[in-house]
Amino acid sequence: MSKVKHEICPNCRGGGQSIDQQEQCEACSGTGTSPALTSRAEFMALPRDVLAELVGARNIVVCFPINGTRRWFTLEHGGKADFNENYIDTIARRHVEIYRLFFDHGMDTLLTPVFGSELLNRGEEYMQLAAEGLSQLATSPIFTNFYRECDVRARFYGDYRRFFGPTPYAYLIDLFDSATAETAGHSRYRLLIGVCANDATEMISELSVQYFQTHGYVPERRALVEMYYGEYIAPVSLFIGFSKFNVFDMPLLALGDEDLYFTVSPSLYITEQQLRTILYDHLFARRVPEPDYAALSPEAWERMRTSYRRHRKTVLGIGMLRDGIWYPLLVDEPVRKT
Repeated sequence: MSKVKHEICPNCRGGGQSIDQQEQCEACSGTGTSPALTSRAEFMALPRDVLAELVGARNIVVCFPINGTRRWFTLEHGGKADFNENYIDTIARRHVEIYRLFFDHGMDTLLTPVFGSELLNRGEEYMQLAAEGLSQLATSPIFTNFYRECDVRARFYGDYRRFFGPTPYAYLIDLFDSATAETAGHSRYRLLIGVCANDATEMISELSVQYFQTHGYVPERRALVEMYYGEYIAPVSLFIGFSKFNVFDMPLLALGDEDLYFTVSPSLYITEQQLRTILYDHLFARRVPEPDYAALSPEAWERMRTSYRRHRKTVLGIGMLRDGIWYPLLVDEPVRKT
């Protein structure tokens, strides 16, 4: 992919180009420096359209697996009777609200893993509910209207053909294919829905063999990405998980440069403020170059010493069990400026 100056990049929001454009500037490809901004407070207060233009120029690819949905629904929308009657539609509407939130903030490519192959072992009752939810992604007006109105190209990725093919849920394959075909001409946003994408080893091996048989040489990474996802997707920029520090379901797109964030509450609780906080950290706090340690002031070294000593026994990612549920142990006392 070629690099061009930022002001003429056809992939920048100001250029009015679609996500299909592949030429990128240094800022869009993530190799340039971050744009100047005075403070976190200024960023948090930006109007959505201004923030979307700023974020859109960075061509951010997000992986946001949505987990903890049953907990969210039970806590926010009632008991078992409500669960049986309203769960699917309520979850679907919240999914769409969150997709809009990401897109409205300038991110045009969103990966959202929704189902891992290990869930097939949870039993028939669970799978019937899960299959109904998965079918809604392709057939419910809640989603299909969203794809049409917002010009969203939806694709389903993962090894679901192999896992669903010999089961009563094989019909989902045709539904996924239909939704992909119906939205193929949409070009404003991309929503990639992960189904059985937790282990891509066998699928990628098969795709590699097929490619070699056709072309006579092994595929490069870009070709593998196109075969697996149906089109080229840039490496993931940031991953937003929930609860335990696990990263998953983004085969070929996790190159070690993605920033990782984890919410304490289930994914469906995410707010605009949380998303903006994550974006500020991703765009600015983590993009600064390594400091010149020889140039650090004595005050800066003392702040470092104070912070490290205070938290020298702290390990991020440690949790505790309550009622059979894992909760993270949080660092309650923030580091104070001196």
